[in-house]
Amino acid sequence: MSPAATIGVLGAGAWGTALAAMLASDGRRVLLWAREPALAEAINATHRNPSYLSDVALPAGICATSDLAEMALPILLGVVPAQHLGGVLLRLPQGVTRDLVLCAKGIEAGTGRLMVDVARAALPGAAMAVLSGPTFAREVARGLPTAVTLACEGHEAQWARLAPAIARATFRPYYSDDVTGAEVGGAVKNVLAIACGVVDGLGLGENARAALIARGFAEMTRFGVARGGRAETLAGLSGMGDLVLTCASTASRNYALGKALGQGRTVAEALAASKGVAEGAATAPVLADIARTQAIAMPIVDAVCRLLAGEAAGAVVADLLARPLRAESQGEGAA
Repeated sequence: MSPAATIGVLGAGAWGTALAAMLASDGRRVLLWAREPALAEAINATHRNPSYLSDVALPAGICATSDLAEMALPILLGVVPAQHLGGVLLRLPQGVTRDLVLCAKGIEAGTGRLMVDVARAALPGAAMAVLSGPTFAREVARGLPTAVTLACEGHEAQWARLAPAIARATFRPYYSDDVTGAEVGGAVKNVLAIACGVVDGLGLGENARAALIARGFAEMTRFGVARGGRAETLAGLSGMGDLVLTCASTASRNYALGKALGQGRTVAEALAASKGVAEGAATAPVLADIARTQAIAMPIVDAVCRLLAGEAAGAVVADLLARPLRAESQGEGAA
């Protein structure tokens, strides 16, 4: 590991690789952790990730490792899949990381914890931040213009440390102190992207997709506000921005999963065909359980849960369309 490295990326999937490439694009040293030793060795030998974004040449400043003990750095980006984040963080050296920037989007199954709560329990001495927004990994890796929300629980002081460490010429973070809102936007949009993929797979048209995005955004906002987030955060990059991006392209794994379900594939077949993790599949059931417990109406999320449980897409959509007519806005509990 280069002694000049002050920032590391936990997770060498597509998103982690893209973030490492972006961070190293100006010549800085970046340490990238891969779970498999063979993958770390391949990245160092070829300056490419043979498993993800294999056609993207990685900057020379990236050094890969499979040893978590080497990730004793002041700034870490957590890009491990949401359901595995806690286990990885517990294996990190304690008391070293000053800022942990959470880049995984999901809710922990079994506990209902947001990623920031998972991380606080595993690394109690670190200040938490959330990086979220409309980001396709391949575009970030290629250096195409991207804007994100960087929500800092340490407020302006943490932002002053992180913004210059993360911002690059084509990667622009916007400050927020609403960590909860930023987290909820990323987690809920993954589930809604599955629903939009189903609309595509069934051939229901652009009208239906636009309606689903709008009504899905209403669900996202209700849930986020109920959990303590702010509506304006959810209307920004980490909510509406991310929702629009991932609800319109098969470059989104969640959208591709939904499209496959709409085309008649089973859940097992659709998940097996996915390269990488479709976080929305794990998030949907726990999101629906929390919403029911708190009396938050989320009919689209409930419909996605039915699809993931194996119900036919056509029947689930028909039930959504047959719901009682009502005013578009009837308060926080309205569906």
